Amino acid sequence: MNEMFSIEGKVAVITGAGGVLGGSIAKSFIKAGARVVALDIRQENLDTRVKELTDLGGEAIGIVGNVLDISSLENVAKEIVAKWGRIDILLNIAGGNIPGATLAADQSFFDMNIADWEKVTNLNMNGTVYPSYVFGRVMARQKSGSIINVSSMAAFSAITRVPGYSAAKTAVSNFTQWLAMEMAMKYGDGVRVNAIAPGFFIGDQNRDVLINPDGSLTDRSIKVIAKTPMKRFGDINELNGAVQFLCSPAASFITGVVLPIDGGFSAFSGV
Repeated sequence: MNEMFSIEGKVAVITGAGGVLGGSIAKSFIKAGARVVALDIRQENLDTRVKELTDLGGEAIGIVGNVLDISSLENVAKEIVAKWGRIDILLNIAGGNIPGATLAADQSFFDMNIADWEKVTNLNMNGTVYPSYVFGRVMARQKSGSIINVSSMAAFSAITRVPGYSAAKTAVSNFTQWLAMEMAMKYGDGVRVNAIAPGFFIGDQNRDVLINPDGSLTDRSIKVIAKTPMKRFGDINELNGAVQFLCSPAASFITGVVLPIDGGFSAFSGV
């Protein structure tokens, strides 16, 4: 591999590694020679994921940790530093929407369950801030490291039915810019913070609102495809290269960026 894009030997912490997106990126990073710390709240998810990663021939460990619990994350950080001496990359993948926080087509804002609003905003916003606070401190001491957050198309313009998710991902975008500024000004140009903003990908969390039981597109999906110049949904693996690029020396002068990976959705007015 071109050294400019290499992450070989880097210690990468991936939150939500037991999920589909976290798992896809973890496998990509292992193939690129990174040492992966798979972090998830569920042990059974980690057991499966770590076996997959080590079967690929890479170095990987799984640690149970809660992205909403600072003390849990601090214990994880100590364990990683004790094993590998450093933390080079943090991928804040844990997050996503929850069914109760998505309004039905016939519901309004005033039908929203506030408890579900609090769950989804807490998971996506604080689930990004807390790991950055803990693992970012290690990077600040090292004066090197790369943090990648996950924003959303919902942070670029209003998308119906997902108010909590939209608000939280907008906060993630703003926090990415703020922390990028903070790290560069106080700890030097070796610590960078960026985010990706995935377009529309079919996954377990959104399948029911994008795909009908018979496999056809829902009305919502038809609207998404109409506003996507590439006229298709993304494949989850199409996120991997962009994440690796942002963590590599090739992106050494890139910080505070929220990179859309969306088939042109965010660029197209629809006209």
